[in-house]
Amino acid sequence: MLSILIGLILLMALAYLGWSIIWVAPLAAGVVALLSGLDVYSTYTDTYMNGLVNFVQKWFPIFLLGAIFGKLMEETGAAKAVAKKVTQLIGGKRAILGVLIASALLTYGGVSLFVVVFAVYPIALELFREANVTRKLLVPTFALGAFTFTMTSMPGTPQIQNLIPIAYYNTTPMAGPVIGIVTTLIMAVGGYAWLAYREKKLSAKGEGFVMRETPGSSKSDESSTPSWFLSLVPLIVVVIFLNVVKLEPIYALMLGIVSIMLINVKVYKKFIFSINEGAKGSVMAILNTSAAVGFGAVIAIVPAFDNITEWLLNVSDNPLVAQSLAIQVMAMITGSASGGMGIALSTLGDTFYNLSQTTGINPEVFHRMASVAAGASILPNNGALLTLLAVTGLTHKETYKDVFVVALVIPTIAVIVGIIMGGIGLV
Repeated sequence: MLSILIGLILLMALAYLGWSIIWVAPLAAGVVALLSGLDVYSTYTDTYMNGLVNFVQKWFPIFLLGAIFGKLMEETGAAKAVAKKVTQLIGGKRAILGVLIASALLTYGGVSLFVVVFAVYPIALELFREANVTRKLLVPTFALGAFTFTMTSMPGTPQIQNLIPIAYYNTTPMAGPVIGIVTTLIMAVGGYAWLAYREKKLSAKGEGFVMRETPGSSKSDESSTPSWFLSLVPLIVVVIFLNVVKLEPIYALMLGIVSIMLINVKVYKKFIFSINEGAKGSVMAILNTSAAVGFGAVIAIVPAFDNITEWLLNVSDNPLVAQSLAIQVMAMITGSASGGMGIALSTLGDTFYNLSQTTGINPEVFHRMASVAAGASILPNNGALLTLLAVTGLTHKETYKDVFVVALVIPTIAVIVGIIMGGIGLV
């Protein structure tokens, strides 16, 4: 257990200090292997690299097409057009609320978290520029809108974190609606209140929007900015083909890219630059994420890992506490909400289901609390957070304080409230 703890602290500390996760993750994995008595070389070449490669194999097309989609939205001026319309509708000073709503709607609509990041980022950038809000708050705003309540607590969300428990508890995506709504309000309202407070505080210190230009980036002039309505079409295309037509994300993103190019054919000279830059950005983003996934794969084979699951099962007489803590800790260690939940439920799911039958606690409560606990786990090694940092060009030091509050502290409060509600029979 000590080897896992040392490796995790090393990984988080070095990542927070700004050292690249691409080499920090295998270093930390090597320390864990060494202290656990495993062969360091074979652990790296087999376990670590298998974890990294499997993630790349599964997700690279999404990262690639998502990054190209986002870059085309930015360079054609489509993102700016949509951002200006959003500013008109919600007010020029509510950039955080605009990004929060956009991220939440897309996530609840079933769009992959990674796709949301790439699709909304260019629009978010323009909104923050218009409102003169520091870019430091971009990452926590995305984290709140896409990585918390719409991913785990809102009844009916199609995200994988809400679907995994179904097989273990014989439930539906709408499981535990009352607990789901209450925990959603805690996360959404509490998180937005914190970000609004931080915006005022940072603005009072003179911190506003500072653009970091991409080398060679083309600047679109105001006269060439496309119609906001037409600029929305690519986003609508992606959402409809994902959720209504039920196409694979790869094809939905390809159609979105084609629609951007057709709508903005007059600025076709920007296409090659946008595609090239998007492709380059996708490689860095997926390597950052997959490096952390490889570390999680090493953690999972350490002999002490089984001891951790056994300890978590017996940590409390309340099965809701035991389940929530088990999933939350596993998600923290692996850097993945779905990965941590999958490990915990595959090991302990049958036990918790039997406890739901013997204790009289509705299985829907177990389902909802499993999902909420999985999301209350964003440490610096979290894969989705690393992707977000890679896309935005920001660092842990600049952003993690606020991410910690809106994506870990407040969701943990929601977990506690949900456990109390489930214990008194509210579902």
